Amino acid sequence: MLAMSKWFTLTPFMSNRFSKRVGFSNSPGSIRANVNGGGDDTNNSKNNDKKKKKKKVVVVGSGWAGLGAAHHLCKQGFDVTVLDGGDGIGSPDDVGIQGFWYPYKNIFSLVDELGIKPFTSWKRSAQYSGKGLEVEFPVYEELPQLPTPLGTLYHTHFVRLPLVDRLTSLPLMAAVIDFDNTDVAWKKYDSITARELFKRFGCSERLYQDIFGPLLQVGLFAPAERCSAAATLGLLYYLTLAHQKHFDVAFCRGTTKKKIFEPWVESLKAKGCEMLEDKKVTDFNFDEETGCVTEVVCGNKTYSVDAVVVAVGITTLQETIKKSAALCKREEFLKVLNLAGIDVVTVKLWLDRKVAIPNPGNACAGFDDLFGCTIFDLNVIHDEHKDDTETVLEADFYHANELLPLNDELVTEKVISYLSKYINDLESACVVDKEIGRLPKRLTHFFPGSYKHMMRGSTSFPNLFMAGDWIITRHGSWLQEKSYVTGLEAANRVVDYLEEGSYAKVIPVEEDEPHIEALRSLNRRLNEIISQVPLSSYFLQ
Repeated sequence: MLAMSKWFTLTPFMSNRFSKRVGFSNSPGSIRANVNGGGDDTNNSKNNDKKKKKKKVVVVGSGWAGLGAAHHLCKQGFDVTVLDGGDGIGSPDDVGIQGFWYPYKNIFSLVDELGIKPFTSWKRSAQYSGKGLEVEFPVYEELPQLPTPLGTLYHTHFVRLPLVDRLTSLPLMAAVIDFDNTDVAWKKYDSITARELFKRFGCSERLYQDIFGPLLQVGLFAPAERCSAAATLGLLYYLTLAHQKHFDVAFCRGTTKKKIFEPWVESLKAKGCEMLEDKKVTDFNFDEETGCVTEVVCGNKTYSVDAVVVAVGITTLQETIKKSAALCKREEFLKVLNLAGIDVVTVKLWLDRKVAIPNPGNACAGFDDLFGCTIFDLNVIHDEHKDDTETVLEADFYHANELLPLNDELVTEKVISYLSKYINDLESACVVDKEIGRLPKRLTHFFPGSYKHMMRGSTSFPNLFMAGDWIITRHGSWLQEKSYVTGLEAANRVVDYLEEGSYAKVIPVEEDEPHIEALRSLNRRLNEIISQVPLSSYFLQ
């Protein structure tokens, strides 16, 4: 459970409001055999169906969520148009190099469907604090499987942390059990910081400073005192505590864009999906009587729609809200203006010699508590660099406010200075080439109190649906998997609203281990009893 530093639901898409179908289950896996619920006993009805004009769906955004929604809707025969605001069609919304974790079952199912093999095998990794190497992570699938959290504690190699400090993490399991990803749990824990959470449950100072603090700088991309305790518990459980092997990670054997998104986009185009670049949405026109969106506005251009999926990041949506006469009058959209993004700087370096990088992926923190970073050995991860005679590495910096305004030379100088703490002989090597990316406000910031401002998949517009890693869902996944899953959930909402097609199958997260399930059931019963005690809600929780 201490091993989080390797980096870093299904909300029922049906509601009474939009459950229009007759004679069909509300299950996401249910199939609509006949869109009108009637028989197909006449040739005339068949011919009419053939002549029926395809319903138009516009998907705003072309990341994991946007293409996920478009992918399923195209297969259902809708006329789908994807609008990209400027990043380029086929540019994933995750930044830098991201791991693909064992529980990413929906993404792994997607790449199998596309017939591509973009991933490495499971890789070992390590975590560093400002004091040096702290943790070495094995490939957990290869080791005997133990009940959580014993597997993570026993199989993980803690280089410097004494056993007594590690044991102070065990009381945190009470919070893990209490946090069951419900709306009640999110509201209970979201108002406090991750640091306060660790303090309340008795974590030692050393455990916090050397393990938990640094891991959140690369897991939730911000210092622990700026991270929501609810988000911390959710991510901890999903990637490290639900099951031992969930902590295993693979990487793309090249850029995510080249290895996954480019073939994915070609597959969508072959299905008739229209991809339009440089189309920034500025407003939505809607019918005053029905409340439904009728057109998506991009400057002087409009696109008629029967349904819309908005699958963009917080910063992009905030820009749209400020320009949109329709959105700025809706409370749920105005609340989004309270949310925030996190700055990222990516640095790819070509060196003049071979330098030994301890592991394919390394999580690092301790840069004056300003930011965290992940270091990747591209000679091991990327196919194109496997035969290079010199080292090629990438370091992605999160919460990189102070790096963002520097010129390339100053960024490179600082990065070499930082990384030399963890990579021997790096200072003696010369940088022969560099590639630096600046991505302001690009990652979602799950700060304390942010949950109440985040949106759900359905909106006050009956035919406008939301998707993205910051959208509230009960599926339980995180990061890229969550983005993709919310895209599928949005597609299911469209299918339900338009009463055509079948629902996408969303693979649920693996069930809790029996002892965790039993403890959570007991905890819920205790909470129900406590809630009946007089004055139980009088004191601040």
